Amino acid sequence: MRYTGPDYKRSRRLGFSTLESGVELKKRSYGPGQHGNNRKKKPTEYGKQLIEKQKLRQMYGVNERQFRRLFAIALKSDEVTGIAFFRILESRLDNLVFRLGFARTRRAARQLVNHGHITVNGKKVDIPSYLCSVGDKIAIKEGHNLAVVKDSLSVNANRCAFATVDVDKLVGTFVRVPERNELPQDINEAQIIEYYNRLL
Repeated sequence: MRYTGPDYKRSRRLGFSTLESGVELKKRSYGPGQHGNNRKKKPTEYGKQLIEKQKLRQMYGVNERQFRRLFAIALKSDEVTGIAFFRILESRLDNLVFRLGFARTRRAARQLVNHGHITVNGKKVDIPSYLCSVGDKIAIKEGHNLAVVKDSLSVNANRCAFATVDVDKLVGTFVRVPERNELPQDINEAQIIEYYNRLL
């Protein structure tokens, strides 16, 4: 099941900014709840692996079944499993809509896709989990010049080197796969691989 609660609470529980902005942890960096500031017990090795998995899964807003399926695809790749997994997650349509700056959060990006406001190579795609290929053009559907999209683009916070955007035409291009140094640095993908190795 996909988490639909407050982003701030989720980030505080994990001790990690799932919005990639850090704003959720600025005021209260400790966990939520009555005893959130008094948790001294160290997690086990399994607990550490689970936390890393949850950090990545919650950041991309993917449910457990989808997450495990994408990991299985990465496992069969010729690339290093951790890098391949990141690249697959980054190629999801909802993530690229977010990376291009069309939405301020992945949740908002997913909503844009679900509501039919996004096209890929000129065709409407309303499946957030759709995996894009390098060279794909992602655009706001003609006639849907949404104020919320323009507002998000004006902030320009999520722009990345592996996707370019034409702000006037509201068209972005997935130009290349990302390198590891362009992806979240405070995720330990080796722990996630170890977590799933336990289940295989």
